[in-house]
Amino acid sequence: MQRSDVIILGGGLVGLALAAALDASGLSSTVVDPADPDLRLDAAFDGRTSAVSSSSARMFDAIGITPHFPAPGGPIRQIRTSDGLEPGSLTFDAGEEGEPLGWMHENRNLRAALRARAEAGEAISLRYKASATSIDRSEHGVAVMLDDGETIHAPLLVSAEGRNSPTRDAAGIRIAKWSYNHRAIVSILHHEIPHDGIAYEIFYPSGPFALLPMIDDATGPRSAIVWSIRAEDGPGLLALTDEQFAGEAQAAMGGFLGALSMLAPRSSYPLGFHHAARITDNRLALVGDAAHAVHPIAGQGLNLGLRDAAALAQVLVEGARLGLDLGDRQLLDRYQRWRSLDTLMVAMSTDGLNRLYSVPGKTAAAVRRFGMGLVDRIGPLKSRLMSEARGTSGELPLLLRGLPI
Repeated sequence: MQRSDVIILGGGLVGLALAAALDASGLSSTVVDPADPDLRLDAAFDGRTSAVSSSSARMFDAIGITPHFPAPGGPIRQIRTSDGLEPGSLTFDAGEEGEPLGWMHENRNLRAALRARAEAGEAISLRYKASATSIDRSEHGVAVMLDDGETIHAPLLVSAEGRNSPTRDAAGIRIAKWSYNHRAIVSILHHEIPHDGIAYEIFYPSGPFALLPMIDDATGPRSAIVWSIRAEDGPGLLALTDEQFAGEAQAAMGGFLGALSMLAPRSSYPLGFHHAARITDNRLALVGDAAHAVHPIAGQGLNLGLRDAAALAQVLVEGARLGLDLGDRQLLDRYQRWRSLDTLMVAMSTDGLNRLYSVPGKTAAAVRRFGMGLVDRIGPLKSRLMSEARGTSGELPLLLRGLPI
């Protein structure tokens, strides 16, 4: 029998970040995940990349994840958005302070860093290739029995199991969800002209085309691509040769970075939305995709989950210092209040943007370009959108400010 302060079901990016945040403040956790972590470090497992906002990067610094990265991330120094290839765009700059808007990392490098930090943690117990066969959340605590017969006890259970969380469903927590009938094709491209740290988001009625700056390697300049397309167009694009696909991508972006070539296999995944009606239950908290999943249009999915982890860690650490039971209702209510508005606002904003830019026609495009020009000229509104991109809006947890709890 093992005891921890928190049991975390799910050893993905958000689950391991939460474990590291708790460990940095002296709280213990047991992370349970059925996957083989060695397979997750292979680019063939997941060729995706993630944008880590500047506030999330500060959290990584504060809890000791940054030194474990096997390769540096690519800084995002500017974001340019446009309606198709028409003239006029909305540009966000890092500003005079010099801190990038975010950093681009390959997911396998994120996993490697988080796993290394977890393995170095003094109060983190990793249970990979293990599953929970029974979960008892009683008035007095949580007991989780694993498939090897071991039972783990803790005051609180956290579900970081992803979109299809069985723990969330077993708790009867309802979710609002829908499919966009779109797929995202992701890969990494080499291009002739340097990207200069600029991320591009080109909106088409069929879906946004994002090009995100990666750190240069031996091949030269490279960027990650996230191309949202109609579901029925997916098989055709995936069936193209690398040369043909690179040609299609070059045409979609107007060739402004020169000739393209593929550096990684293409992968594809369906795009959908879901949002949990609540993110807590008796001795249970949801984080990351178990609580919400948004359209990748603004690259906020992972960062929302990391904000969950930062807020929940602060609630629990401060509660522990007051001598409270970590599964106490008032602590969970504080976490619920803290995260509910932020996640809902981001979810509705990304969904609204996707629907706005999906409207075809010259009139709709003209209205959108007028709107982008207006935002570019209204300082406070543009600053607000910049804060959203950096992940610095709202009541920010200490870790996202780069401060210890």
